[in-house]
Amino acid sequence: MSTTRAGFAAIIGAPNAGKSTLTNRLVGAKVSIVTQKVQTTRFPVRGVALAGETQIVLVDTPGIFQPRRRLDRAMVRAAWGGAEDADAVVHLVDAPAEIAAAGPEGRAADRRSAADVEAIVAGLKTAGRQVILALNKVDQLKREDLLALSQRLFDTGVYSEVFMISAVTGSGVEDLRARLAALMPEGPWLYPEDQTADLPARLLAAEITREKLYLRVHDELPYAAAVETTAFQERKDGGVRIEQTIYVERESQRPIILGKGGQTLKWIGQKAREELGVILDRPVHLFLHVAVDERWADKRAFYGDMGLDFDA
Repeated sequence: MSTTRAGFAAIIGAPNAGKSTLTNRLVGAKVSIVTQKVQTTRFPVRGVALAGETQIVLVDTPGIFQPRRRLDRAMVRAAWGGAEDADAVVHLVDAPAEIAAAGPEGRAADRRSAADVEAIVAGLKTAGRQVILALNKVDQLKREDLLALSQRLFDTGVYSEVFMISAVTGSGVEDLRARLAALMPEGPWLYPEDQTADLPARLLAAEITREKLYLRVHDELPYAAAVETTAFQERKDGGVRIEQTIYVERESQRPIILGKGGQTLKWIGQKAREELGVILDRPVHLFLHVAVDERWADKRAFYGDMGLDFDA
């Protein structure tokens, strides 16, 4: 008889390292939203990956960075919390950004990313824990640069092994999946075989809409928006009616989301509705409302819905 295994693997890293893309790649389905904005993931998202008789519950954590606001602190605490409770931890590093930060033409974003990596290394040293290092986007680098970076990070003493991957193309990801599977403890599976994510439908719907929001207005809108599912009602025809409120902090941000003649909001709603229809496998009737609340990021209920610590 074959032995089943099941456990948790946390993916940590600086914002925009590619954690959500890697999670989706390992699961083989979309469980975490992906945008070009850093710090898109605000709370740990669990995706369920299978490798033979092993079930790996992947915890896609928020980016670890220098927090400035209450929401930032809650996100960073959630990321470290996900790592503490996991059977295996992968530290995903944006390899091109790490190398560029050391050069004379390194962008400010690259230097911030490198500083965040240093902070994570320091945090792992303090915790006395060794984790797996995964260098991402390796298809963009020369071999000699990659090997030098790998050695420099490995010499910090916080890594047990190194994997070189591309979360976008899938290169090296199967090897990483196999290694994570081997690290999972023996035991029964934690989720049904056909379940790919552990995320309440109301929260999933809000995340999909937030993704479309950032995809459409990422240049104009700073991190001053949130999406709340205010109603999720089953319909007699088998469909679902979803009502959501998009919160912004200032009145001047409201027209950005609405767009001329409401066209931007219409696009966001259409794209979110189409994707939710596929994910939920039924007709979706989505209604969006835009509200101004300058203190939405300071409301305890907002944190509780996402499983974040308001008092972080």
